[in-house]
This record gives sequence, structure tokens and C-alpha cells, in this order.
Amino acid sequence: MDKHHQVIIVGGGPVGVALAISLGLRGIDCALVETRTEMHSVPKGQNLTQRTLEHFARWGVEKDLRAARLMPAGHPIGEITAYRSLMGEYWHAPAGRELVRPYYFTANDRMPQYQMEAVLRQKLATVGGVRVLFGWSATAVDADADGVRVSIAEESGPGRETLSADYVVGCDGARSLVRDAVHIERTVTDFDKLMVLLVFRSRALHDLFKRFPERSTYRVMHPDYEGYWQFIGRIDVGEKFFFHAPIARDTKRENFDFRAPLFKAVGTEFAVEFDYTGFWELRNAVANNYRDGRVFIAGDAAHSHPPYGGFGLNNGLEDAINLGWKLAARLNGWGGEDLLNSYSGERQPVFSEVANDFIAARVRGEAEFLKRYSPEQDKAAFEKAWAAHEGDLGIRVHAYEPNYEGSGVVAGPAGAKSGAHGKHLFDARPGHHLAPQPLSSGGTTFEALGDGFTLLAFDAPAGDADRIDLAAKSLNIPLKVVRDSFAGGREAYGRRMILVRPDQFIAWTDDAAPADADALLRKVAGR
Repeated sequence: MDKHHQVIIVGGGPVGVALAISLGLRGIDCALVETRTEMHSVPKGQNLTQRTLEHFARWGVEKDLRAARLMPAGHPIGEITAYRSLMGEYWHAPAGRELVRPYYFTANDRMPQYQMEAVLRQKLATVGGVRVLFGWSATAVDADADGVRVSIAEESGPGRETLSADYVVGCDGARSLVRDAVHIERTVTDFDKLMVLLVFRSRALHDLFKRFPERSTYRVMHPDYEGYWQFIGRIDVGEKFFFHAPIARDTKRENFDFRAPLFKAVGTEFAVEFDYTGFWELRNAVANNYRDGRVFIAGDAAHSHPPYGGFGLNNGLEDAINLGWKLAARLNGWGGEDLLNSYSGERQPVFSEVANDFIAARVRGEAEFLKRYSPEQDKAAFEKAWAAHEGDLGIRVHAYEPNYEGSGVVAGPAGAKSGAHGKHLFDARPGHHLAPQPLSSGGTTFEALGDGFTLLAFDAPAGDADRIDLAAKSLNIPLKVVRDSFAGGREAYGRRMILVRPDQFIAWTDDAAPADADALLRKVAGR
């Protein structure tokens, strides 16, 4: 039996590495097991949200990440949406995630997952307390009330070991060994669609796209596809692209013309060289629970979906951030079991709504649009509806605001539910992400947040912040107090006292300390 670790992470893609960083920076002894020694070459996971970039900023590697982009600095990240083909008459360039930029500390970015993953691996190499096992695979997982054991094997050698730990986290993808070991069931929505994926090079396509304002994604709504998307994404500016589109369900690789669906989406033929061609199945799958005793799942092991909207990778990283501080709190003795239970209670409803309300619902809505309107049947009605459609993406961007209002470790409103639906506001609301505001001493509230809980006290009643601070000390809960005036932008929060969690979500707000500060802190620490 090998050395005992506090946490074993099975799967060292971006979610597993992010979790290892989060735990390692908090002094947790963990092992990371990952089959691959090199990065995948397929450019998935391109769109990184402002929220994801906040994590890189807190880890001190935001500049490294932005330097790893393949797109030129400042190149627009948004999309072109066209009707029937990209060479057609009808297209628009809707506003996207830039609409919610003011509510986050830093801007979003775009790059292939393998570029981002390389930056994460470089950061991991600087973090102590993490045993990294690249080139090893988990072969079995066993868990009981006392701990977990993971059997691992060296991919290209004779090495065999059994690792033990207090907890194991499966970040091992949609076919998760860890999830299957504890029989966590999933809700699967199968769209019964086969999709083609092409990675290719074409200077000619770059030239064709000069008809549009600069963008990074080009999406086609075609009546033949009933709301399912054809879309092309830039990998760089000038030559490299990828393409997804529905194809006939019984398609086989032999004798399939991979150029045909691409040319149909663009609306003309052009010179192209393929670097990769493949197929994938269109489905949503969400685990019914993200925890079973000492076993947790995160990322694609917990939720997988089509690459529509950049939800998968960003949600997987948020899983890692949510779970990381909670595991550390429990292992360091100040977090309770309710805190660990809250991981599934907070994260599972978010992705359940993403799958149903932001992906499947968008497909249904666009299918209805294509069925109802066409320029051939009624040009005037189509053009009016098409103009209105341009604002739909902005509405969805504003409405996608994951929050934990219904969490048992948040002092949220009665009867509230956690989920992906919300509204971006500067108001400080329990269960919601803290939007940054300037501090009178310089910097922002985001930059002032500590690694544990942070109490923002803005002209709060005398002694109230001290009462909460003393209660935290008595319970050994890490707390940083930040005092400032209730002015200079901070009045936009609408509350004078804001308790912020280690993941930058708000646990409690009010204008004065609660009568029982000890009870509040026990609640937010899961005790």
C-alpha cells in the first residue's frame, strides 16, 4: 500500500488539474492520476468565460493564459449567425458575453483547450503537496466509510500501485470509472443525432469571411437541421478552423464526403486541407448526484453535453473551485459534512438547467423559428423576426447567472432554489457571485478577498464586524475583514455587510450583524 493521501483525483484534464491546484494551494496532500502525458490535439473547450478567467487571476497566471492564446490580442470573441449559409443574404453579429463584463473582475478569452491546459500544468508544477502521476491509469476504485482505495497501473511500464485516501474525486470524463464504481446514475437526453467534427486549414475561407466584421465563431441556422447547429470556429486568425454539423444517422467513414457538409454551411466550395475528421453523438447527460460518501465526481464525469455555448469546460472548472475549498475546509477541521453535501446540492441543479433550459431549449426554439418563418413564404415577416432574433443571445447571456440561493450553507431567501437562471446585478445577494467594486484604498473588492471567508464591512454599525470576527476565531473558521465606506461605488451592493465565501460567492448579507453570529458561521461552514 502506497503513502496515504488526503485526496486522490482520477483524471488530469483541465478540471482535475484545476482541482489539484485548488487543493494544493490550501495545503491538502493529494495525488493526481492521468493517463495522458501529452495534451489532446482537438481544439475543444475554446470559450473561457469571465468567471473562469477570475480563477486564473487568483492563481496568478492570467497573463500566462492570455499569452497562450492563438488569436491576436483583442480579437472579438463573439459569433456571426447566418440563415441557410454564410454566403447568404441574412446574417447578424449578436452581442455576447461582453454584455456581462462589468460584473466580473476580468475579461473572457478564447483559445483551444490544449493551450489553456498547458498553462494549468505549468502552474501545477509550482504547487507543493501534489503527487502528479501522468502516464498512469486508474483500474479500480473501492470506497467505504473509512476511506478510499484506487488501483493504478502505468500505461507504458510495469508499475502497479494501490493508493489510499480520505476522498476520491472522479474528473475522468463522460465514461467515468469513478462514477461507475459507486453506481451514480445519470439523466441522459439523447437527441438521436450524429455529428461530424472537422479540424482543417483554409486561407480561402478566411478570405471569404472578410465579408463579416471580425468574429471567432460562424453559426448557420438551416431549415434542414431543425434547430441543430452547423458552426465553424476559428483556432487562429488566417488559416485554422474547426467545424461541427449534423449528418445522416447511418453515416460511415467509408466513402463519406467530408467536404460536403462544410461547403453547404459556407454556401460555396473553397480550398481546404483536413487535419482531423471524426464523428460524435449529440446528447446531454447529467449525473443525478455528484457525491456518494467519500466519492465525488466533477466535470464531464458529472455532466456532458454538446459543444453549444461553451458551458462544459467552464462549468467543470467551477465544479473544481466549488469542491476544492469545501474538501480543504473539511480536511482542515473547520468545515462540516453539510459543506461537502452542498457541493452536489449547489452544482447539480446548475448543469441540469444548463442542459434543459440553455441547450435543449435553444435547439427547440430555433427549430420553431425555422418552421414558422422563411423569406420564401413571407419575406417581411421573416425579416422582422430575423431582426428580433439578433437580441436573443444577449437575453440568454444575461439570464445565465449560476447561483446557489437554495443552498443549505447559504443564508438565502426562504423557498429559493439553486440553478443556472438568474440576473446579473451589482446588488449583493446571498448565493450569487460577488460583482467587483472599487475600494477607496485602491484595487477592487475582488482583489481584497482572502483565501477563506471575507467579511466586507462598509460603514457597518460599530462593533458588528468585530462580533462576526470573534465568532469566526472561536470556531477556527478563516475570516478576513475588509472595512471601507458605503460610497464610491460600494453603495451599489445595497448592503453594508457582505460575507463572501472562498469561491467568491456570497454567503450572507445585511446592514448589521445577526443576533447570533456563531449560528451564522456554523451554517455557512456546514456545521
